[in-house]
Amino acid sequence: MASKPIAICGAGGFGREVRWLIDGINAGDAEWDFVGYFDDDADLRKVDAGLYLGPVRALEEWSSPLAVVFAIGSPQAKRRLIERVKNPALWFPTLIHPACCVGSGPGSIGEGSIICAGTIITVDVQIGRHVILNLGCTVGHDTIIGDYSSFMPTVNISGEVLIGEAVYVGTGASIVNRVEIGRETIVGAGAVVTESLPPYCTAVGVPARPIEFRGAEPLP
Repeated sequence: MASKPIAICGAGGFGREVRWLIDGINAGDAEWDFVGYFDDDADLRKVDAGLYLGPVRALEEWSSPLAVVFAIGSPQAKRRLIERVKNPALWFPTLIHPACCVGSGPGSIGEGSIICAGTIITVDVQIGRHVILNLGCTVGHDTIIGDYSSFMPTVNISGEVLIGEAVYVGTGASIVNRVEIGRETIVGAGAVVTESLPPYCTAVGVPARPIEFRGAEPLP
């Protein structure tokens, strides 16, 4: 089977890590043909000039089938860019590094999601579209994660947690079982969420407490 062309939107550090993830998948079977990066602010000192495909708007000019993965940590920025894409030639693959453990059951992982090396997802977990689970995360049974959410390295999510759309959780945070995190909430690095958090807040500390509230941001 011929390998499928794939590009990364986002040429920063995480974009280069996603390139490494793709290489890891290809080590077992040459599934992907990496063609390059799209980025509005590409730093060509970090990206080979031959792999820079242009700004994000150039996606709309691509004429042949192309898988595109969005390597962007900010849930809101990621959502804005994805919802601008109208080109029918583009599609959004789900990438799971071979060094992950994904359990059984009726769970699901949505299109465009990125599951990085060392992550463990147990049973009956539902992960939405364009979710990032960075290096070494754990997700317990019956957890539901909303679209566009991003989890930085070594986040631990216990069972039966409900996480809304476009939530951001910082490195090393822990979320105990049976709590809910409202949409677009930010959980700081190292925080421990022991009680449910409302939407549109920033929560930090052990235990995590809201320190800031934002008004509901309209969808772009």
